[in-house]
Amino acid sequence: MPAHFIRKIIDQERARDAGCAVVTRFPPEPNGHLHIGHAKSVCLNFGLARDYGGACSMRFDDTNPCRENAEFVASIKDDVRWLGGDWGERLFFASDYFERLYEFAVELIKNGDAYVCSLSSDEIRAYRGTLTEPGRDSPWRRRDVDENLRLFAAMRAGKFSDGAHVLRAKIDMASPNINMRDPTLYRIRRARHHATGDAWPIYPLYDFTHCLCDALEGVTHSLCTLEFEDHRPLYDWVLAHVSAPCRPRQIEFARLSLEYTVMSKRLLARLVDGGHVAGWDDPRMPTIKGLRRRGFTARAINEFCSRIGVTRSDNLIELSLLENCVREDLDATAPRRMAVLNPLRVVIENYPEGQSEEFDAPEHPAKPGMGARKIPFCREVYIEREDFMERPAKKFHRLAPGREVRLRYACYITCREAVRGGDGEVAELRCTYDPQSRGGGTKDGRKVKGTLHWVSARHAVRTEVRLYEKLFLQPNPAAEIGAGRDFTAELNPDSLRVLKNCALEPSLANAKPGGHFQFERLGYFCADPVDGAAGRPVFNRTVTLRETRKNK
Repeated sequence: MPAHFIRKIIDQERARDAGCAVVTRFPPEPNGHLHIGHAKSVCLNFGLARDYGGACSMRFDDTNPCRENAEFVASIKDDVRWLGGDWGERLFFASDYFERLYEFAVELIKNGDAYVCSLSSDEIRAYRGTLTEPGRDSPWRRRDVDENLRLFAAMRAGKFSDGAHVLRAKIDMASPNINMRDPTLYRIRRARHHATGDAWPIYPLYDFTHCLCDALEGVTHSLCTLEFEDHRPLYDWVLAHVSAPCRPRQIEFARLSLEYTVMSKRLLARLVDGGHVAGWDDPRMPTIKGLRRRGFTARAINEFCSRIGVTRSDNLIELSLLENCVREDLDATAPRRMAVLNPLRVVIENYPEGQSEEFDAPEHPAKPGMGARKIPFCREVYIEREDFMERPAKKFHRLAPGREVRLRYACYITCREAVRGGDGEVAELRCTYDPQSRGGGTKDGRKVKGTLHWVSARHAVRTEVRLYEKLFLQPNPAAEIGAGRDFTAELNPDSLRVLKNCALEPSLANAKPGGHFQFERLGYFCADPVDGAAGRPVFNRTVTLRETRKNK
């Protein structure tokens, strides 16, 4: 990843102290699936640790048992590994530290820096004040240390119902930073935890947990997004008021905002729960699972994160930048195949019935080392319906009555007749071929302007292909919420088009789930890893061959 302000901070520290360590962490909450915004954090944290010879922890912030489960833990680990994150032996859970965190809370109480408050959540909110008015002290703020210790122990023992009490830091109810107005550190929550079961009826909140877990793991640079900037004074306050083993430094950077999608887990959940998409792994979703299923590669996503950089300025990143990273990666690696998505039958009348032959085609035109493949050819082939026009426009160089074109790798054909079906539409083309043009050229050296891809009708694999477009119609759908409108009103009704009975080159019958291909002239496609069956894969279009006007 190129130089950015966090690297400059680290370089300055190491210039003063050559032995300065770099220990980072990626701390996801296991309450959902990762999205591409998390990928930026994965690349940043694991990348810095790698580049500076340090270490990066994978730590699950599992302090809210009502929203978390083991399925999300497994999904997140899988996605981080896929992106290239390697935590080695440094896999942690906030729940690993519940006993230590409780001891730190007791330490705060003993020092007079925390108290048990019996206000309801609504009362705490009312007492907190506003951005222009200071808060008011809780009537329970003056409880003595012994009573606070007794009540906190009783909270842990499960003697109170949810909401009866909370543990709050005793800081400053008049602070201009609302986060410092006696924030809640612990709450009662009788819910079964995915790792600790029913052992704990109380759970620490993020602002108390995160900084102490950082300290216990020896994190040196705690990197988070800008919405936590106002929380940094509390991060430092907690570490300064307990016997923390070290003092990590919190540094904030701008989160990733990407055109034509939303990044909030809450909004993504609305898309799933509302049936607007087929699930968290829907290829239109910005989740890592969705992007993987669509065919985006880890290399492309890492390159995208590198190109957008790390700044403190919020900005909306163009979707075309991500798509171009995918194109560049797949252009260099994806084998080529021929597929016809909207087939039109072509009968080559002077080719012998029952006969077939094979033509050689490279796996990749620029990489001979990838080898070649055999493509079967017979009397009847399919071409794209849009590659024929009865009354061709001036710059239309494909097939038309009386016109000769090249069938890629095969031969030259000339259209003699268009046969209409009962609905009046062209159902079949009658053509002839030049036997001297086998292999795609002629001895007389004549040239044709049009070259078409095709598939042998007898040998074709008939299957489903899904074409994806951007999920929303406007670049910043989240802005609709700020304007008081329903963001789902901006969903693109054409974000998914399913094509049935497409004709594909027979070698694609054996495509492995997740396999990438360039369908010549059409785009980059991926064999869907969820749907499809042996010998009949389903393909998702990952991205077009070039940026289209629709995406500009």
